[in-house]
Amino acid sequence: MGRTRRAMYLGASILAVMAGAAQAQDAAAGAPDATAPAQEEAPATTSQQTRPSDAALGDIVVTAQRRAESINRVGISVQALESETLQELRVQNVRDLTAVVPSFTVAQSYQGVPTYTLRGIGFNSINLSAQSTVGTYVDEVAYAYPIMNTGPLIDIERVEVLKGPQGTLYGRNTTAGLINFVTGKPSEDASGAMSVDVGNYQTFNVGGYVTGPIAEGIQGRIGYRVDLSNEGWQISNSRPNERLGRVKRYGVRGSLAAQPGPFEIDVSATYWVNKSDTVAGQAIGFTPATTPGSGGAASNFNAPGAAAYIAANRPTSGSQADWAPYARRSADIGRGAGLKGPLAEDNYFIGLKARVQLDISDNVRAVSLTGYNEFDRKATFDWSGIPNEVLIQQADGNIKSFAQELRVEGDGPGFNWLVGGYYAKDKIRDTNRTLLGENANSALLRFATSQLINSPINTFGYTLADAATTFRTYRDEGAFDTTTWSIFANGDYAFSDLVKLTLGARYTQDLQKFTGCSRDFNGSMQTNINLFNRGLYQQLFNPTQPLAAPIGRNDCNTFNPATNSFGIVNSRLDEDNFAWRAALDFTPNATTLFYASISRGYKSGTSPINAASNAAQNLPAKQERLTAYEIGAKLGFLDRRVQLNVAGFYYDYKDKQISAYFADPIYTALARLDNIPKSEAYGIEGELTVRPARPLTLMANALWLKTRINGYVGTNAAGRPQDFDGARFIYSPEWTLSGTALFDQPVNDDVSFTANANVRWQSRQTTIFEFNPLYDIKPYAVVNAGFGVKAADESWAVNVWGRNLFDEYYWNAVASNANIVVRFPGQVRTYGATATFRF
Repeated sequence: MGRTRRAMYLGASILAVMAGAAQAQDAAAGAPDATAPAQEEAPATTSQQTRPSDAALGDIVVTAQRRAESINRVGISVQALESETLQELRVQNVRDLTAVVPSFTVAQSYQGVPTYTLRGIGFNSINLSAQSTVGTYVDEVAYAYPIMNTGPLIDIERVEVLKGPQGTLYGRNTTAGLINFVTGKPSEDASGAMSVDVGNYQTFNVGGYVTGPIAEGIQGRIGYRVDLSNEGWQISNSRPNERLGRVKRYGVRGSLAAQPGPFEIDVSATYWVNKSDTVAGQAIGFTPATTPGSGGAASNFNAPGAAAYIAANRPTSGSQADWAPYARRSADIGRGAGLKGPLAEDNYFIGLKARVQLDISDNVRAVSLTGYNEFDRKATFDWSGIPNEVLIQQADGNIKSFAQELRVEGDGPGFNWLVGGYYAKDKIRDTNRTLLGENANSALLRFATSQLINSPINTFGYTLADAATTFRTYRDEGAFDTTTWSIFANGDYAFSDLVKLTLGARYTQDLQKFTGCSRDFNGSMQTNINLFNRGLYQQLFNPTQPLAAPIGRNDCNTFNPATNSFGIVNSRLDEDNFAWRAALDFTPNATTLFYASISRGYKSGTSPINAASNAAQNLPAKQERLTAYEIGAKLGFLDRRVQLNVAGFYYDYKDKQISAYFADPIYTALARLDNIPKSEAYGIEGELTVRPARPLTLMANALWLKTRINGYVGTNAAGRPQDFDGARFIYSPEWTLSGTALFDQPVNDDVSFTANANVRWQSRQTTIFEFNPLYDIKPYAVVNAGFGVKAADESWAVNVWGRNLFDEYYWNAVASNANIVVRFPGQVRTYGATATFRF
C-alpha cells in the first residue's frame, strides 16, 4: 500500500475514532439516571422546540461585505476560520490555510515568491512585483504583493477566504478571490495570552498579545510572534553535514483605538523580519536542449557528472536536496564575481494603517482608510538541484505601497449601501544577480565565443582565458511606478424577508511604467556579448546593417532588433476596466439560503523582469478578465447540528496572464509573459460541518474542478510552437478534499481533554501547460493531529502536535533553471508541544 493511501486511511481512522468517542460520551451524558425517580414528562414549549440544541453549531460572524453578518446569511462563497480553530490546527502562515481551504493552493516559485491559486485561478510569476489573482488584506488594507505575506502571522482573530472575482467592495480588483486577515483589536478589558512551542529541528516559537485601556476612551494592544528553528530539515546529498531549512522570523504589531465624540479611530503599526533559509531544489531531469544524448544544442555541455548524479539521487524524501558548495559559489573567477553570504532571506516589512470612522447619523458613516506598506528584500537561493553552480541567484528589491480609500456607507430598513473611491501608488525596485558558471547553456556560449577569438570581430583583444570565464554572472533589473485609482458602489435591497438583490460596480484606471533590462556585471558578459551575440544578432535581424555597438562594463545586454542596439527597455501600460456584480438571495427560513450571482473582475496588466536577451521578453501582459457565474446554497439541518454549504461555478476567462516562453536562437527558450485569449474553469465546491455530539465538531471540504485552455498556440520549453488547446491550468488539481475533527470534552469541573485531526488530499496536478509528466505533482495526502488538556476557564492549555505525521513525500512546485528540472519539496514531518497561558 502506498504511503499516500496509508496516510489517507490513517487520517480517516483518527477522525472515525474521535467521532465514536464523542457519540459515546454524548449518549452517556444524555442517558437518564436509572436510580432517579420517574417523573411525568412535560410537553415542550414553543421556545424549547425552536431553540437550538446544546450541540448546535455556533455562528461565525464575518465582514465579507464590510459589515458584520453571519457567514451563513451571506450570499457569497466564503470560508472563515476563527482564532481558536487557527490555533488548534496550527495555521501559522498563509500556506497552512491550504489544509482546511482545499480550493486554495500555494506553490513555491524558485525565487521564493509564493504563487496563490484559488479555484484554479492563479498567476505563476516569480517576480517580486507580481500581483496575485488572489488578493490579500489585513484589516481591510491591501497587501498587494504575495511576498508581503512571507512573515509570521501576528495575533490573528479570524481569516476569511472569499471566492470569485472581488472589487466592488475591496480596495483592488482580483479575478480569483481574496483572503482577509482580521487581527486582534484593542479592548476595554485588560487581558493577554502567550503560547510557547518546542519541537523537533530545534524549534522554539513564542507568540501572544497584551491588551487593555490606556486612558479614558483609548485602548491599546501589542501582538508579537517569534518563530525559530535552528536545525535545517533539508540535507545535502553530497555533503550530509550541511543543512538548509532553518527558520528565523519575528514580528510585532502595536494597535491603538480611540472614540472621541462621533469618531472611531483605529491605528496600527506592524514590523517583521525574516532571516530564514531559502529552500533548495531536488534535481529530477534535464531541459530538452540539455538532455544528455538528445542532440540538443547544449546536451554535451552539462556540468561534469551531472547526469550520473541525478540518476543516483532520485529524491524519495522531502529532506533530500543539494546545492553548490560555498567555496565554489563565493569564489571570484575572472571577471565573474561570486555570490557570498548564506543561502537565506534577509527581509523586513513595515505596515502602517489608520482607519477613521465618523458617525454622521445613526445609519450613515464616513470611513477613511489609509495604508502604507514597505517591504525590503535581500536573499540568496540556490536551485541548481545538484552540487554544482548551475543557477544561483541573489535578489535585492524594495516595495513601497501607499493606499487611500474614502467611503460612505449606510443601512436602513431593508437597504444597505456603500459608495467610495480608492487611490494607490506603488514604487518597486527589483534586481536579481545570477550565477551560472556550470550551467550547460553558459558553457555552450563560452565554447562558441572561444571560436571567435581569432576572428575579425574581436577588435577588443579578448583572449581564450576571457572566453573560458565569460558568462558566469549577470544581473536582471526592473523599476516599476504604478498608479491605481477607482470609484465603486455597492448596495443590497430586501424586497421582502425572502428575497434580496445586490448590485455592485467599480471603475478602475491602472497606469504602470516600467524600465529594466538584463545587465552585465563587472564585465562578466562582455566577451560573449561583444563577440558572439553581436554577430549572431546581425545575421538574424539586421544583415544589411553594421554590427550593434558593443556593451561596456555593467551596461545593458538586452538587444532590441528594431533599434539594432543593446539597452534599457521602457514600457507604459495604461488600462481601465469596469467590474461589476449582481446577486439574488432567497431565504425561505432562518437556516436556509439560496443565492445566484454573476460577477466580473479584472487583474491589472504587468511587465516581467526576465533574463532578457531580447527586448520582447520584457513586454507587458495586458489585463485579464474573468466573468463568474455561481449558484449556491447554505443549509442548516437537525436543529443546527449540521451545516452544508455548496456552490457550483463557471468562469469565463479572457486574456489569462501566464509565464510563457520566448523562442531564442541562442538560449533555445527564454521566459516572457503572455495572455491566453480564451480559457475556462468550472466546478462544484462543498463545505459540511457536523456536530454529532456536544464535544465534537467535524468539518469536510471538497472541490471538484475542471479547467481548460481553448485554442492557444504558444512556445514550449524546446523553443518550438505548440498547440495548448485542452491543457489544464497549472496548480489546479481536479479533486481536492480535506477533513477536520475538533474534540473538546470536560474531564471534570476544572479540566477538559482536547484533540484535533486534519487530513488534506489532492489529485494529480501539473506545473506547466506542456503535457509533460516530469512537471506533474503526484496525488498526496498530508495528515496533522494533536491532543492535550486545558483549564475549564481556558486560562491555560498544554498540547502535543504533529504535522505531516506520516512524513508524506510531496512537492508543491516543479521548475527548470534552463538546464536542470527541479522539484521544491513540501515540509517534512514536524512535531512538538505547546503551552498556552491566558490572563
